[in-house]
Amino acid sequence: MAARIRPSFIRSLLLWSISFLIIPISGYLGTFLVGRIDNLGSALIGGAIVGTLVGFAQALASRRRLSKLRWTLASTIGTSLGVAAGTFAIDYRTALTDLIVGGAITGIIVGLAQTLALPARTRLRWVWLPATAALWAGAWAVTTLAGIKVDEQFIVFGASGASVYTVLAGALLYLLMPPVAPPVLTHDSELTATR
Repeated sequence: MAARIRPSFIRSLLLWSISFLIIPISGYLGTFLVGRIDNLGSALIGGAIVGTLVGFAQALASRRRLSKLRWTLASTIGTSLGVAAGTFAIDYRTALTDLIVGGAITGIIVGLAQTLALPARTRLRWVWLPATAALWAGAWAVTTLAGIKVDEQFIVFGASGASVYTVLAGALLYLLMPPVAPPVLTHDSELTATR
């Protein structure tokens, strides 16, 4: 019974991995609306755009394991404040080491907000915070090393970094989060279903 309720690791990871597409899409949309991330206002607004879209897509891809409202709100606030703090800390520079440091700072703030939004029964929930910091730093490194023109001061890492981030984040969340609880059937609901 439990095997039917909790989807297989591969199926869950594949579904989650599709959400990686929203990262570059939301980044382009945010850049179109606010331009380069070279000041506090563009960082806050651009981060909020990316956080909202990515958080909602991740909540959908989680198959009801993440609360759409809590996860989206946490991702919006965390990404907005994280991008603002991370880019400010590196003075909006785009060298590889700067983006790794800025990504780690962003990831700490996103990770903290999302950790608080994880379901109450999540195992070892605080592992998510340092993991998110490492994943954001690593995703920026991958994007930079892939030859993306990061000097254009994007809000978020590109598709190459997003694919690595999404797969690793999805695998970790699968291990940390409790399975979806089965629906509780009562005698009355069973009778209604047969009518």
